[in-house]
Amino acid sequence: MSTNIILLGPPGAGKGTQAKRLVEERGMVQLSTGDMLREARSSGTEMGKRVAAVMDRGELVTDEIVIGLIREKLSSGAASGGYIFDGFPRTLAQADALAALLDELGQSLDHVIEMRVDDEVLVARITGRATCANCGAVYHDVTRPIPADGKCANCGSTEITRRADDNEDALRTRLLAYYKQTSPLIGYYHAKDQLESVNGLAAIEEVSAEIAGLLGQQTQDA
Repeated sequence: MSTNIILLGPPGAGKGTQAKRLVEERGMVQLSTGDMLREARSSGTEMGKRVAAVMDRGELVTDEIVIGLIREKLSSGAASGGYIFDGFPRTLAQADALAALLDELGQSLDHVIEMRVDDEVLVARITGRATCANCGAVYHDVTRPIPADGKCANCGSTEITRRADDNEDALRTRLLAYYKQTSPLIGYYHAKDQLESVNGLAAIEEVSAEIAGLLGQQTQDA
């Protein structure tokens, strides 16, 4: 059965990790605004040409264009397991537009899942992490320190890096922007009795289990 969901949560809450699991386990399709824009720009379609023209002028892509891209995806019938809306909606106007589109297509928004976090714990978790550029192994100053010899324990590479925007000031700026932009959506979906929450700071398996409990135990093979 097809299920359409929105994942809400601040930067670093683990939305991408959980979305990837839902894609693999349930056959869902992740609709990322950024991915859709990049795909459209290189597609050569009429919509793609509109996207390319706006982006080449350095302007923000309008809600109308993003909704048009989402319409194309939803109308394709490519996702037997449903869709995960990632990075959209971000505003109340976008939320209304998405609701109208789903209604027009005879589809529904089945779950809005907020990945709740404690900001101070999140900041500590994100600012302490580093990644092996060669194999992708993740390290953390507290929970999994980089080996004393500076070499990755998995592959032996010395290219262990930190993201430039994983410093505390940059992360707090991103968090503030997220809450200013998204807090109205929390109230919007709460008022519509659609908002559900999971502990975004729990272990990955625990978060997955919480989400599965909300969605029902359906898998791609079911």
